[in-house]
Amino acid sequence: MLEKLYRKSEIWYAIVWIIAYVVFASLGDNLSAEIGVLKIITLPILLVLSMVVFIFVVKNGLSVKYGLCKPQLPSNQMLYYIPLIVLLTANLWYGVALNTSLLETVLYILSMFCVGFLEEMIFRGFLFNAMAKNGVQSAIIVSSVTFGVGHIVNLINGSGADLLSNLLQVIYAVAIGFAFMLIYYKTKSLIPCILTHCIFNALSIFSNEVVITPQRHFISGMLIAIIAGGYALYIAWRVKER
Repeated sequence: MLEKLYRKSEIWYAIVWIIAYVVFASLGDNLSAEIGVLKIITLPILLVLSMVVFIFVVKNGLSVKYGLCKPQLPSNQMLYYIPLIVLLTANLWYGVALNTSLLETVLYILSMFCVGFLEEMIFRGFLFNAMAKNGVQSAIIVSSVTFGVGHIVNLINGSGADLLSNLLQVIYAVAIGFAFMLIYYKTKSLIPCILTHCIFNALSIFSNEVVITPQRHFISGMLIAIIAGGYALYIAWRVKER
């Protein structure tokens, strides 16, 4: 069924995946909350979705098309991905804390690795490539903004953060979306984006939320947006794709 939809319309294939991801991830989180164990239902759901995406791409010989390959540009042209490494530390800027049980920590980390893989494949892989046929620039913009706005699901589900923090997450997610999108477009590889996304999300479980005030949330969100946005501008203006 999915293969038939893909052959008929890549854009609708991407849209279906966006809807499925948001719906099933939200359902998993809600059911996990009812059970009282963080990500206990979400993880199996995300693992299944990740396997479906991976098998589909590999089975149909689409690994190169969707960036599951090494970057085609040397790392020095990408500033050795140093801005991405800095972003990885963002969740630890105010210290490290063990916020959940060992089981919940493991479930959360594994879930976030699935989230990183799925979001990169869906937004940067499926959606961008489907739209790029009608214009690369518009595809980059729509894919990046859609990725950022997709984080508004936190406002619906309740992420535990205040309204301002959630809105800032949407803003810096758009900035990160542009940076990741340009990395993929220039290097033809999603691997750096997937790894950064997975680790960034996973480390959030160790964030020292007790000492993070709304003001600190605002500062960190703005710094993330500035770093990601600045890196995106550098890639757009200084890096030439092959």
